[in-house]
Amino acid sequence: MNGTRRRLPILGAAATSVVAGVALLPNWSAGAAVLDGPTVDAQTEATFQRLADAVFTDRTDALVDGGQGDRDKPLTDGFSGDVKLSSGMARAEDATLSALEQRKEKLAKAGERYSKAGTTVTLNDTRVTGRTAKVAVTETTTLTYARARGDAPRTTGFQARHELTFKADRQGDWQLTAIRDTEPGGLAVNTLSRPAPVKVTTADDTMPNAPRAATTRNPAAVPKTATTYDYKAMAAYAEKHWNVYNKDYPDFNGQGAGGDCTNFVSQALKAGGWKHVPGYVYDYTRWFGNADIQSHSFIGVNEWSWFAQNSKRTKPLANVYQLEVGDVLQVDFDKDGSKDHTMIVTYKSGGVPYVTYHSNNTLRRSVASLVASYPNAYYYAYRS
Repeated sequence: MNGTRRRLPILGAAATSVVAGVALLPNWSAGAAVLDGPTVDAQTEATFQRLADAVFTDRTDALVDGGQGDRDKPLTDGFSGDVKLSSGMARAEDATLSALEQRKEKLAKAGERYSKAGTTVTLNDTRVTGRTAKVAVTETTTLTYARARGDAPRTTGFQARHELTFKADRQGDWQLTAIRDTEPGGLAVNTLSRPAPVKVTTADDTMPNAPRAATTRNPAAVPKTATTYDYKAMAAYAEKHWNVYNKDYPDFNGQGAGGDCTNFVSQALKAGGWKHVPGYVYDYTRWFGNADIQSHSFIGVNEWSWFAQNSKRTKPLANVYQLEVGDVLQVDFDKDGSKDHTMIVTYKSGGVPYVTYHSNNTLRRSVASLVASYPNAYYYAYRS
């Protein structure tokens, strides 16, 4: 969405509906006291979805050139009806939009600009307890790079999962009161949540320690000379499965699963020729993964790094901008010595690598965007 920021819609009353064979009562109108918990019918769920769509569209639009929108009016202006933002949530969203506009300025300084965006939100599940509704949604966003030249990617995209909390007042009118990112990665470009730290399962002084990579632009090029692996196949696999998961492997994106980022990168490396090294799942010198069993080095951020270095299948690069297609990038967001996220390079243009990853599912995000968004993180670059 480009241009003036969209005003979040007025979302009105619901009608009687049938969901999963159960008749639901119409939503209560304003002014009528409600003694029991309000009913959430299909039309009310639709208003939940539309409000979520409007909120996340506004967030993405704040990153677009010319899309900062109308900043002099609070988001509560123009609201009435049965579903809206609470006053506190409206203030929080205004603060979020201001922070995202500051991020847009940082991205622009790093050479990252977007000319337009498109966001859609799918409602996955609604759970109602008394006067509280927990609504799970999936946001899917595509951003168009501004002034993309030559063979540079034209777009980047991501998916993010969120939980929205709605509370009903005594009249049965619903208000959005909270938004929580449920993706373990927390790496969507329009989110401000801190990426979740990764817990190291085992670590001591004998583990291979990868050197940090610099993030300065235009380092000396380090072209790939090895032909051991099929790097195009790695990139093709990652770009095919960035948001359509391969059912031949488990999905570690569930609650408490820790995220799917390294599992996804290992699959791509395997598609390009990395061979299994069977053995004990906890032994970081082993590496294997399929639908039934996976070594910790196949699915764990730090364990993968230990295996990659110990096996000599990778070598460190001094700068993140030296990464080429098929290379791997890891990040330690809180600089505690434990790496938190793994990504694979699937494209490079104009000296800028573009990474694809899970948790959040993301296609062709530039390294410049990552560095601008997380300037204080530690980065680790691996030549595969």
